[in-house]
Amino acid sequence: MDFEGTVYKILPPVKGTSARGEWQRQEVVFEKDEGSFKRKICVTFFNKPDEVARLREGAVYNVSVDVESREYNGRWYTDVRAWRLQPKQEAPRGGDPMPMPAEEPAFAPTPAAEVDDLPF
Repeated sequence: MDFEGTVYKILPPVKGTSARGEWQRQEVVFEKDEGSFKRKICVTFFNKPDEVARLREGAVYNVSVDVESREYNGRWYTDVRAWRLQPKQEAPRGGDPMPMPAEEPAFAPTPAAEVDDLPF
């Protein structure tokens, strides 16, 4: 799932150690503009401290996430994990972008009056 969102808040990292080694989780709240209202989405970055360090509050990003729910003791918990993050490409400023030049056709047909189809 992909969405475009503005970084609303960067939460502090949480670190720990498991049987597989040390890990770090950090949550970032994005604000998604849906017309007349804004929706907030809390996204988890797992073992990606370099990506989170480049984020700036107020900046717009295209975020790709996986959404997964799991049950624990009769309650359900949903995880939204980021797997790709790209800054939004801004349109050029200062009016319309420069138009591309018109391409000439690769083959220009010769007018019928100029065609010489005689064998000699």
